[in-house]
Amino acid sequence: MTKVDPTVKAETVYIGSWVVILSVVLQAVFLILGKWDYTVLLGNLLSGALAIGNFLLLGLTVQRAVEKEEADAKTFMKLSLTLRNIMLFVVVVIGIVLPWFNTWTVLIPVFFPRIAMLFRGLFKKTS
Repeated sequence: MTKVDPTVKAETVYIGSWVVILSVVLQAVFLILGKWDYTVLLGNLLSGALAIGNFLLLGLTVQRAVEKEEADAKTFMKLSLTLRNIMLFVVVVIGIVLPWFNTWTVLIPVFFPRIAMLFRGLFKKTS
């Protein structure tokens, strides 16, 4: 197994931090609206872990792809994208179908990494 690049680690920690922050906000919204129950927490935990894991897998894929020839790297990236999307779809469907998870808290955190990337430009220092 290859060693995880420090950049992949740092970016995953960044995304993970935002997922946690946004998850706390999501929990607070459900609490304020009086709609909070254990399914809200479980759905958020499932989807938050999925979002962070998906981002880590993306980083590891890019790390491995740069070591390959261009044609092989493109194929490798496309295959990874397809498999990660299938994983996201399957886990989200399971989260929606099973009664232990709140549908909204399964769907919303999947988009937290995208929100984190929108804020990236505000906090990234450029030299």
